[in-house]
Amino acid sequence: MSIYMLPLAIGAPQIILIVVVVLLLFGGKKIPELMKGLGGGIKEFKKASKEETKDTEDNKD
Repeated sequence: MSIYMLPLAIGAPQIILIVVVVLLLFGGKKIPELMKGLGGGIKEFKKASKEETKDTEDNKD
């Protein structure tokens, strides 16, 4: 690994710090709502990606 990439390496301490900061910013009650929204966004992205792939394959034929 290059010395320039070293600050970008994410380990357990960095993940714990991120979780603590998120909890402080949003609070414990808001986190499930944020995760539900994130999951819905990912689901919509995958759905749109599959539809685009299907449309592209249909246009090849």
